Parts: sequence; C-alpha cells; structure tokens
Amino acid sequence: MIPLCLRAQATPYTAPSFVYTTAYAFFLTLLYFLSILNQRIAYGIPREVDLTDEVIVITGGASGLGLCIAEIYGMRGASVAVMDVKEVDERARAEGVDFYTCDVGDREQVDRTWAQIVDDVCSFQESHTARLHRFRRPYILIDDVMGCGKLGTPTVLINNAAVLHGKRFLALTPEEVEASFRVNTLSHYHLTKRFLPPLINRPEGGHLITISSVLAHLGASHLSAYTATKAALLAFHSSLTAELALPPPQGNPAIKTILVKPGQLSTELFNGVESSALSRFVGPTVEVKDLAMKIVGKIDKGKGGVITEPAYTGWIGVLDLLPTGLQKVARGVSGVDVAMDGWVMKRRGQTQNNGKKEDQARKPSRASLA
Repeated sequence: MIPLCLRAQATPYTAPSFVYTTAYAFFLTLLYFLSILNQRIAYGIPREVDLTDEVIVITGGASGLGLCIAEIYGMRGASVAVMDVKEVDERARAEGVDFYTCDVGDREQVDRTWAQIVDDVCSFQESHTARLHRFRRPYILIDDVMGCGKLGTPTVLINNAAVLHGKRFLALTPEEVEASFRVNTLSHYHLTKRFLPPLINRPEGGHLITISSVLAHLGASHLSAYTATKAALLAFHSSLTAELALPPPQGNPAIKTILVKPGQLSTELFNGVESSALSRFVGPTVEVKDLAMKIVGKIDKGKGGVITEPAYTGWIGVLDLLPTGLQKVARGVSGVDVAMDGWVMKRRGQTQNNGKKEDQARKPSRASLA
C-alpha cells in the first residue's frame, strides 16, 4: 500500500523511500506465500466441511471451553454430543446439544456412551433448520413428519476433558495420580480408538483435536501430575499425526489434527491462580470464547495445525535453548512456581465457608481447561 501511495505522489522509482518500501512489501508478500506453502506441506490440502454431514463429539463439554464450542456449533445447527462426568440440568443445557453423562477416564463407560452416541436418535427441530438456512447452509430433513434422524458416526472429536489436583508431589495419593492419567491422557487413547476406524476409508476425512497446555513445556510447582499428562499429549498427538498422514489403510490424510496449547484460561478450573503484573502482561488470561472461535474457525476451514494462545505460548520452546540459570530467573520472574498457592488457599477457603469436612483442595477439579 505504501509504494502505491508514493507512486500516487509521483515519487520516482529510484527514490530511496520507494525502493525501501517496495522491498519491504515484497518481503511481507514472500513471507505470506511461504506460510501458505509451509501449511500445505505440513498439513496437506484442507478438507471440505459441511455442518450437515458433521457429527461433533466434545469431552468435558459441561463447562468452560468445551461448553463454549458446543454452544457455537449447537446454535449453527450441527449435530453435537457432549461427554462429561457432570450431570447438566435441563435448564442449563445448550440448545441443539445432546449431553451424555460419562467418566471419560473409564474405558467401559466410554465404549457404552460412544455406542449410544452413534445409535441415539436426536430431534432436528424447526429452529435447527432455520439456523442452517440463516447461515446459508443446505439442510436435509430425514423425516418430514417427525423431524428426527440419527446422530451417526462422529466426524469431529475434541478431546478436552481434564482433571486437576493442585497439590505438592508428596501430598498426591496414588489414586489421584492414576485418575489424572486416566482422564487427561488415557481417555485420548480410548476415544480416538473408537473415533478413527470408521474414518480411515472416509474420503471426506474428519478432525481430531487435542487440548494440551503450555504447562506441558514448563511444568509447575503443585502440578506434577497435571503437567506430566499434558506433556504426554504432545508426543501422542505428534505420533498420531504422522500415522494419519500415511495413505489408507494405515492412515488417511483427509483426517486433520489440531493441537491446542493455551496458556491460562478464564475458567473455573484455574480460578484463583495468582499471577504477577509482569506475568499478566506477557501472558494474559485467555478468554474462553476467543480460543473457542479459533478452534471452530480452523475446523470450519478444514485445516490441521497448532493453535497457541496467547502469543508467548508459540515460542515457549525457546526457553529450553537458554542457559539453565536464565531459565530459573525467567521462572522466578514469571511466578509460575508460586501461582498455584493462591488456587489452593482459595479452594480451602471455599471448603471452610461451605462447612465441609473435607479439604476441597485435596479433591480433583474436573473441567474443560488445558
């Protein structure tokens, strides 16, 4: 734009201002096309996404990030199924979303619920078709009289559920550690095992979304189990992405994978975490709706990739290149190892105010937060 403005002012082609701005514009354009080439090489050709053909399954969707994504797709008339250990009150249910009570850390419950999602009958009310028409998307009424149809085979899986024990390592019980790995890590294996087989030979492919965390790179005091489970997801996602890039029957390049590595989200799970002023400036709390829109946007475009929010989470791996002493200084300045102190104290205060005998800080908190 600047070179064009300069030419409009009859600036000579040989003028330094025109030469420098043109070179800068050319550099930005080159970066743009290289980014497109990089995306195409890394994640292949985007798949076609039509909400009338998509069945979206979200774990941990009774609150937080999962609920926000479910509400977005529900309002757009997509078929959405939420799996969560929490029972959702009828009055609090999102419109157009089916809720299934399920502990995703229990493989048998996962198998039963998954079969139910595939076989269950849901109602496509007139409001659904009106929303689809409003978004200018074609729609199909499977039964013109009853307006009912089966959810069918899931095509989008968002592994989002998480459990958190904000306690020192020596205070963790074996049961709490096992629960963390069952819900945060092993559930991804169980659900993906049910999700992938029908899609391997599906030309339209599907989407697999893994919600990890920036803490998978950092680790933090009072979060030894949580951060270990999130770090395991990075390796799981990377390996699975490589396998799916193979042609059928080993894989299917049309199945796109998205890795999400957010910082602290504005959800109940980490409500009470204390952050220094510098930490809040460099790594502000991520609004759930903003991250949800990024995830939905990438799915709608049929793309795979990595979503990092806020900006620092995209280059956090650079810390490993620094001398160990500087890494320790950076951790001290950020306050990452003392942030959970406020969370634990708040949980204890809530427990005392409610008159409970048990310390709620010793109980797992499960919600949709990376």
